[in-house]
Amino acid sequence: MKRVYLLFTLITISYAVFTQEKQSLDEIDNLSFNAGPAPFEKAFIPIMLDSDIPVHLNAPKDIVLDGVWQMVEGGDESERLTKPWRNITKAEVPGSVHTALWKAGKIPDPYFGKNDSISKEQSFKTWWFKKEFTIKGELNQPRLVFGGVAIHCTVWLNGNKLGEHEGMFGGPEFDVSKYLKKQNTLIVKIDPVPLDWRTTAVFNNVYGWHYTDIRSLGIWRPVKIQNHAPAKINSLFVAAQDIDGQMNLEVTLKKISSPINGELRVNIVPENFKGNTRSFSYRINSSKSEDTIRFAFKIPDPKLWWPNGLGEPNLYRLTASFLPDGNKTADVAETVFGIRTIEMAPLPGGPYPDKFNWTFVINGEKHFIKGTGWCTMDPLMDFSIKRYDRFLSLAKQQNIQMLRAWGSGMPETDEFYDLCNQYGILVMQEWPTAWDSHLVQPYNVLEETVRLNTIRIRNNPSLAMYGGGNESGNPFGEAIDMMGRYSIELDGTRPFHRGEPWGGSRHNYDMYWGGQHPDVTLKLITDFWGETGVAAFPIKESVLRYLPESEKTTWPPQPGSVFAHHTPVFNKANDMALLDKSSGYIMPNDNMDNYITGSLLAQVIGVRHLLEHSRIRWPYCTGVLYYKMNDNYPAASWSSVDWYGAPKPLHYFAQDAFSPVASAVLFEHTDMTNSGWEIYLPVYLLDDKLELINSNWEVNVRAFNSDLKEMRNRKFQEVECFSQVNKLGEFLIDRNLYQSTPLLVVSDVKIDGELKHKTFYFMNFEKKKGCLFELPKTTLSTQIRGDKVAITNTGSFPAVGVNVQCPGKADEFTVSDNLFWLDPGESYTVEVNMTNNIIVDAWNVK
Repeated sequence: MKRVYLLFTLITISYAVFTQEKQSLDEIDNLSFNAGPAPFEKAFIPIMLDSDIPVHLNAPKDIVLDGVWQMVEGGDESERLTKPWRNITKAEVPGSVHTALWKAGKIPDPYFGKNDSISKEQSFKTWWFKKEFTIKGELNQPRLVFGGVAIHCTVWLNGNKLGEHEGMFGGPEFDVSKYLKKQNTLIVKIDPVPLDWRTTAVFNNVYGWHYTDIRSLGIWRPVKIQNHAPAKINSLFVAAQDIDGQMNLEVTLKKISSPINGELRVNIVPENFKGNTRSFSYRINSSKSEDTIRFAFKIPDPKLWWPNGLGEPNLYRLTASFLPDGNKTADVAETVFGIRTIEMAPLPGGPYPDKFNWTFVINGEKHFIKGTGWCTMDPLMDFSIKRYDRFLSLAKQQNIQMLRAWGSGMPETDEFYDLCNQYGILVMQEWPTAWDSHLVQPYNVLEETVRLNTIRIRNNPSLAMYGGGNESGNPFGEAIDMMGRYSIELDGTRPFHRGEPWGGSRHNYDMYWGGQHPDVTLKLITDFWGETGVAAFPIKESVLRYLPESEKTTWPPQPGSVFAHHTPVFNKANDMALLDKSSGYIMPNDNMDNYITGSLLAQVIGVRHLLEHSRIRWPYCTGVLYYKMNDNYPAASWSSVDWYGAPKPLHYFAQDAFSPVASAVLFEHTDMTNSGWEIYLPVYLLDDKLELINSNWEVNVRAFNSDLKEMRNRKFQEVECFSQVNKLGEFLIDRNLYQSTPLLVVSDVKIDGELKHKTFYFMNFEKKKGCLFELPKTTLSTQIRGDKVAITNTGSFPAVGVNVQCPGKADEFTVSDNLFWLDPGESYTVEVNMTNNIIVDAWNVK
């Protein structure tokens, strides 16, 4: 009997192992979350759309309480609720405590010098906010709704305590029907920030480890009195089931007293393209006071939403209204959506039980994902549309298709998602946990954060997946299970990854934190890059903005200087020594200009080659999200665009590396001067949209020595291109070249004789530091017509690193391409957003 039982057990285990091997980590994880059915797995009502435009009655208007509030420091409850306030500071809501104090002249510029320490002190004080407002007319079921308060607050209305709330990403919300009057006083007490961010839910990258220690505090999202209709549309959720326009819509209705009887009207109109309106009306009879109804319908001739570079990001707007029987007031709700599908397919040879399905299938097509990290923009919580648009428009220009809003940041705002929808930029949205903080953070605060924000952001076509957090070595437990469960029960159309890196993805900082030679970045491989990068200073114009006058002409910087303070960990983690080493590969660190330039070009070396190497490994590497697009504070960092909005050189070299059609030359070493043998460099042609099939294309690779003499030229055109990655052959670097300091390699792609892509590589820079700027000189001429700048190389040598600048406006200036190569006599035209006072320069211009 024991033998039979043992045999049965072995068979059962073997079967379990065999079946598990056929499952991906996604499937195994989803089962472990014990989730209920997803919204669109439930019963739905089939609907036929028509072309009539339904009439939506006007909904009740909310009372917006944004604008100027009164703010004071400290004081007890009795004093603040019953006595006049003194020493009042005017504070804008949405906004922060620190911004109000700065604009009032009570603290110095938090971004300048070492003023961050002065700002930090304000975070450990109690602050009171007051708003007086008038109510005109009758309100129905009024609720006071806060979009977000950082971090712990208590709220009073007309002397009545409404309650307390913890966590900054949504809420609190109160029924105020008993307390509203014609004249009202709303008071909010905001407690000091906790010493440890792990005791709450907040973006933690402002807590002293990521360039800044200004811990955010304030009423940072809109505040309103919500005036309800007799029946409220609590939420809308719309999603495409396929690319043929088959859609599902979920509508949740709520009424104080049942039943919910009335008419639902829905219309769908193109948001950013021309097309027809589609609509339907449906009679609802429900005995419940809250009910959810699901519909299925097909949008004819659907215009798909595509990520950046793969097609147009077409958007639709859905408007729904519900008019209960016997009422003249309807509730109206709107949402913007896109018709697109994103599925995750296994890696080659998969699925694997220890790896997620990392292959992105977008609208039925498999694509390599080109992306970067996204940092919460500002410790003072300036999340204006203008500021978002500066960085996200540059991301679009950089050919970015995905941003990772990582767990040391926040569930991003509606403004952020609106722009990502418009620009075709996918988002990997992680919840605010990092380094296993989910094991100690308050579960109820995290639960509310995940629940409210999943419902808020799930209609955005840009939202690609949810994530449990940043760099947790143990991404398991009650909180992670809750996140996974909600990703299914509240959405069900997107994957959830319990951590990053996890399940096949990788992070790497061997060159920067590891202090290794740049060669290490030329050989790194993984299935998917969640993070990797090299820190560098902002451009000099930006650095000078935060330096005191005494440091602008002083070199070298002292360990306690402002220059050293504005580094990743305030020069407390060997920061300057690491930056010295990185910059010193390329330039002599003998003055500020050389130091910053060396730092910026070392960042280019450490990132651009890895981007290309990752692309050519498709489908074995399915994407790369280098670290990162932007900053939360002006300092030396990993970003390609600094905090002010000024692009670094990496921005333009990443733009080249991520171009939809691009040639890539692979190197194993940045310094080949001691090679002693011939070197064969692999050459690839990359084609995201398969534009080159049946086209007349040509790739030309050339090598130049330190005299800018062309030493070798090879054209590739004999290979048939039929995939996204095409190996063309190899390019020879012989003894006459590999000893040159520097060595410059230029590669361009032409289609039907027209230049499609061009980039250049700079190598062999270590033996003669600064050699990139000691090349034979050339001259340039410039013509400006409207928003276009035509640049011609009028000299006898190639122009290397041609760049267009607008001094004093680097944070606003945009140029379509920069840091490019021009052969003698060659002209190239770029587009700019301003032309006053621009200058054109190059590494070797006279």
